[in-house]
Amino acid sequence: MIKKEILKETENLMKKAVEATKREFSEIRTGKANPKMVEGLMVNYYGTPTPLKQIATITIPDAKLIIIQPWDVNSIESIQRAILSSNLGFNPIIDGKTIKIPVPPLSEERRQELIKITKNMLEEGKISLRTVRREAIEKIRNLEKEKKISEDERYKLEEEVQKLIDKYTQELEKLFEEKKKELESR
Repeated sequence: MIKKEILKETENLMKKAVEATKREFSEIRTGKANPKMVEGLMVNYYGTPTPLKQIATITIPDAKLIIIQPWDVNSIESIQRAILSSNLGFNPIIDGKTIKIPVPPLSEERRQELIKITKNMLEEGKISLRTVRREAIEKIRNLEKEKKISEDERYKLEEEVQKLIDKYTQELEKLFEEKKKELESR
């Protein structure tokens, strides 16, 4: 019973690490407008840092434009400042009660820079997976020390944990390759 719990918990933690990396990848812009590019931006809303998606509607009328319509018109300038201070390279335009963000095509230099950033995110994801593996193996070895499992069971469990990390590392690599292709395509 304990063995299944350890494996299940380990797999859940690994899934969360992959999801977190996937979320980070989605925030990297590829030259096509996407609400995920800006929805996580923190806006100083009446002195409180608030995610943009909680104070405005974000729409994408076409592949080269993001329109942000704040629910509170008084927050337009705060939203504009948040966009300008982010490292997205956008130049927001206030148009009455909305903010329009033209999404410029990426230069080759910026594409390569974004690929490097994505590669670093991939490495962070792998580090998270290895941390989960290390903690799981520690738990397994403690069970053996406490004589709750045999040496053979410990080897089998460690093998299962290794299979999990191989599976999720492969998933991260696949996500990275997809994002890299997306960034390289024009």
